[in-house]
Amino acid sequence: MKVCIIGAGTMGSGIAHAFAQAGDQYEVFSTDITKELADKGIGKVAAGMAKRVAKGKMAQEEMDAILGRIKTGVKEDFIADADLVIEASTENPEIKRALFKEMDEMAKEGAILASNTSTLSITQLNQVCKRPIIGMHFFNPAPVMKLVEVTAGLNTPDSMVDEVMAISKDLGKNPVKVNEAPGFIVNRMLIPMINEAVFTLAEGVASAEDIDSAMKDGAGHPMGPLHLADLIGLDVCLFVMEILYNEFADSKYRPCPLLTKMVRGGKLGCKTGEGFFKY
Repeated sequence: MKVCIIGAGTMGSGIAHAFAQAGDQYEVFSTDITKELADKGIGKVAAGMAKRVAKGKMAQEEMDAILGRIKTGVKEDFIADADLVIEASTENPEIKRALFKEMDEMAKEGAILASNTSTLSITQLNQVCKRPIIGMHFFNPAPVMKLVEVTAGLNTPDSMVDEVMAISKDLGKNPVKVNEAPGFIVNRMLIPMINEAVFTLAEGVASAEDIDSAMKDGAGHPMGPLHLADLIGLDVCLFVMEILYNEFADSKYRPCPLLTKMVRGGKLGCKTGEGFFKY
């Protein structure tokens, strides 16, 4: 199967890695706006594997085989020949809709068009396409995390869901079927929990350190919600909360004002060096 991934950022390059490590049954095309950006994304994948090789956790031959299954370029180079096209661009509905319009026009008949969106409506993205599309939401880091949310929009046929479920299992993943709803499964539950932790901090109930310790030691979470928010990116958490609030029109999804203030102040978490903690 030929798989074309649109977007070579953290998620896109990780998805390319996930397919390439599954074996020779997949020929992987990693694309971005320019070939240089695609090369940069796969370069980070190679650097990560090189560290594992240096530590004796991966054979050099395995690394070479995985990288040998990935070609880089722009979507125009590969999309027409792909059997599966996965959009993994930034979580912006306008950008994604523009991409899907192009994907629908460029992809061959019978090719599956999928989105890695974590929150956005598959049905809405499908409005610009003449064919049905599907959600195929991987989790970061894509080569490691087992879950894939396979999300059906209003027009997604059951046969497409079954095929994408089978592909996900072939990658060694544990896919779950999702009937489209705001936030799907994980983000609908996870991000409001993080938002509530931010409210708990803002109201002075406890310090950030103690909130995280309570959830780790009392609820068995491997990571506290505020540290997790920093890792995800506070801008991403706010974006998801705004989607949930707007879609459900329910005050329980109201973003915490402190979360909004942090994003406005550029304190986005690990990627900026400071969020609820300093890095």
